[in-house]
Amino acid sequence: MKKSVPAENPDAYVAALTGWRRRRVQSLRSAVVKAASLQEIIKWGNLVYLSNGPVLVIRAEDTRVLFGFWRGKRLQAIEPRLKRGGKYEMATMEIVEKTRLGPATIVALVRQAVALNARHGDPTDLKSAATGGAAELRSRGRGAARAPYA
Repeated sequence: MKKSVPAENPDAYVAALTGWRRRRVQSLRSAVVKAASLQEIIKWGNLVYLSNGPVLVIRAEDTRVLFGFWRGKRLQAIEPRLKRGGKYEMATMEIVEKTRLGPATIVALVRQAVALNARHGDPTDLKSAATGGAAELRSRGRGAARAPYA
């Protein structure tokens, strides 16, 4: 993946894409914002959605689009193609041009992810040990210490 200057805003992020990746990101973005009240920002050069901390990320790469959730490990019953990995409870679905993913599944994932953040707090908050946050995972040996999401 080539390094590039991050987009100034979410609209610019989508506008910089072409072909199937643009269509797919537009589709994901549309379903996500209809599913729940989320703050949409550019973070780490990607589309990131916040509700009581980070909820999900959409990342377009050269040959795929990643659709990831900070509490994704808890969402695998809704979408088994979410693959665990990374810090916290991250799980990500790799989307290529022919991947099928319906709006109803996207809405279910987003709503459940938002509900989990509402119930357990910011998944990156070191103070949320008792509610399933990052500190709890570290205490069980899953994840390195890291400052809260900013």
